[in-house]
Amino acid sequence: MEGRDEDVRVGANRFEERQPIGTAAQTQNAAKDYREPAPAPLVEAGELMSWSFYRAGIAEFVATFLFLYVTILTVMGVAKSPNKCSTVGVQGIAWAFGGMIFALVYCTAGISGGHINPAVTFGLLLARKLSLTRAIFYIIMQCLGAISGAAVVKAFESAQFGTVGGGANTVNAGYSKTAGLGAEIMGTFLLVYTVFSATDAKRNARDSHVPMLAPLPIGFAVFLVHLATIPITGTGINPARSLGAALVYNRHQAWHDHWVFWAGPLIGAALAALYHQTVIRAIPFKSR
Repeated sequence: MEGRDEDVRVGANRFEERQPIGTAAQTQNAAKDYREPAPAPLVEAGELMSWSFYRAGIAEFVATFLFLYVTILTVMGVAKSPNKCSTVGVQGIAWAFGGMIFALVYCTAGISGGHINPAVTFGLLLARKLSLTRAIFYIIMQCLGAISGAAVVKAFESAQFGTVGGGANTVNAGYSKTAGLGAEIMGTFLLVYTVFSATDAKRNARDSHVPMLAPLPIGFAVFLVHLATIPITGTGINPARSLGAALVYNRHQAWHDHWVFWAGPLIGAALAALYHQTVIRAIPFKSR
């Protein structure tokens, strides 16, 4: 009986707790098991011989085609109505863009990554998430898909397509080109920053206990940006969308400010990639 208390104390601590439980366990294990993926090669010639490469490009084409088809029809429906209260209005346009991105990213993420936007592709290229070969192919297919989607809308609505602007982006009256460029930069920064955050492999590993649905925050970001910038530029934040509508509409006002809808998104995407890689992930400062 003399050593009973000592036996109890030793027995209670004989098997040390080595495995944290709950959220702490998942966070610790994820941090331990996670390995930073190697940067994508700048040129990967082997991709050109792979069917998955072309399948991904076709998926980008079809997704951008459907995106332009639905969204331009929505924009035209609002523009041609004499009474805006009888249409979905600006909020409806924003929902159309955001909702389509949500649906299409969900459908194509497992095949191509669900970019549907040259600015997104450009940002991921700068972060070395895909090769230059794939990035160029994606951007070409996205632009072709956008042109085809706008062309189908014009074929269906030929009598009204020209009179309501064909869904083409312009810097609206009362705003300078500088204001339009700034709106496109900020809007695309928010979108691409959300894409990086929602698809970050380390975050998904760390938060694996939380149900993550990447297309939802991406689509919601598109919705919010449209609410903010439709009065300024009609909201581009997607050079393929702006190119498709401008090329099919093909009037002076569609081309006059067109550079804004390429320069703004590409600058915004580059800034988002820089911020995410250097500040959020601090990749250039990691020793291993």
